Amino acid sequence: MKLNLTIEKLVDEARAFCEATSSIPELFGVTDGKAVGTIIEHKFKRHLAEAYEVEIGNSASGIDLPGATIQTDIKVTSIKQPQSSCPFKDAKQKIFGLGYHLLVFVYDKKDDQETKSAVLNFVSFLFVNIK
Repeated sequence: MKLNLTIEKLVDEARAFCEATSSIPELFGVTDGKAVGTIIEHKFKRHLAEAYEVEIGNSASGIDLPGATIQTDIKVTSIKQPQSSCPFKDAKQKIFGLGYHLLVFVYDKKDDQETKSAVLNFVSFLFVNIK
């Protein structure tokens, strides 16, 4: 039986995901930040879906976790070259004008040529609660 996902559990799972994820083999050699972010987002959403009753959104729906109690979008960006998937005029508009929560993962990625694997270091994650 899967548990119901709450905001508190989402934040706990994001923290655990960052601590447990140090390598994602399919990221070896990938330099496109959008591709890296998509792979990390999908891996995190699969991680959540294994243990929780959670509605998983997609690019077409515009929000990654659209469930009524969660309403959270996930953004993943590199510490070396931060990026945004949507334009905004200032930080207030980007964060407070969204209408949903935001979970941000910030990573540093290096490729290990000997092991042919991508080494990930999640520098931080941030949950922005709109309420």
